[in-house]
Amino acid sequence: MRRLVVLLTLLAVAGCGGEDEPATPPSSRPVTVALDFVPNPVHAPIYLAGDAVRIQTPGSGPDGLKLVSSGKVELGVLDIHDLAIARAAGTDVVAVGALVGKPLAALVAQPSIARPRDLEGRTVGVSGLPSDPAFLNAIVSHDGGDPSKVEQVTIGFNAVSRLLTKRVDAVPVFWNAEGVALKQRGLDANEFRVEDYGAPPYPEVVFITSRATLAKERERLTSALHAIDAGIDEARARPDKAVEVIAEAAETDDTALVRAQLDAVLPLFADDLKLDRDVLEQWADFDAEIGLVEERPDVGQAFDFTLRSAG
Repeated sequence: MRRLVVLLTLLAVAGCGGEDEPATPPSSRPVTVALDFVPNPVHAPIYLAGDAVRIQTPGSGPDGLKLVSSGKVELGVLDIHDLAIARAAGTDVVAVGALVGKPLAALVAQPSIARPRDLEGRTVGVSGLPSDPAFLNAIVSHDGGDPSKVEQVTIGFNAVSRLLTKRVDAVPVFWNAEGVALKQRGLDANEFRVEDYGAPPYPEVVFITSRATLAKERERLTSALHAIDAGIDEARARPDKAVEVIAEAAETDDTALVRAQLDAVLPLFADDLKLDRDVLEQWADFDAEIGLVEERPDVGQAFDFTLRSAG
């Protein structure tokens, strides 16, 4: 709200000036960033980016992809695998930076499950998203198990409660979110992180824009990404402030959980938001191999390496 008041005041002052007064430079106008999910510690650098960005939280469901592709907002936060799925469906969005620079996907299992192949003959709860079966199959197969012998049941987004009540033996989740929440609730769960079972070190969370917005708003996008990168430094230097901001945005009093989830993700934020093409080529191979998409993603088309790049 404070940022909005400041912006409106600046606009009012600009409107009262004479004809010779310069207009607000386009690069100084805030860029709207659509979040992929309810505010959580992964978004801390965006909330700490200052007046360079406006944040749009999801409505009844994640709608950032639609808002970005239609040009209604300039930037969106998206899981990299959802980027592959969206592009395979014909949506021409482009990733321009990385937020979380490492994989977050994992199979989180009951303490009695010592390794992924132990899930043969057991029940795994899946959300209904296409990525869940793909990652389940990839992790179990890599451990020498037979995924066809794993019973899958759709549980929506109730992974934490289903594991706590022992109604399922494992769930594909993000280890930094649901995995941390389960530990906070006292479950000594085993985590089988996808990076330990054949996945390359791809960036889990990326910033996307439409190709038209990229062409038209390159300078503003660069400024916004620079501010978010500074937000990473701020979150690392002042984690208590990051917890306070995220807890308020998420409307939660459970600051202990927010802090635990923040501590889990802080080391994983991408340095300078950079995209590494070599790693992304490996990611494209991986997503095709596990059947997440039918055709291998075209890295050159799916990513722009001119705003934030590692080479």
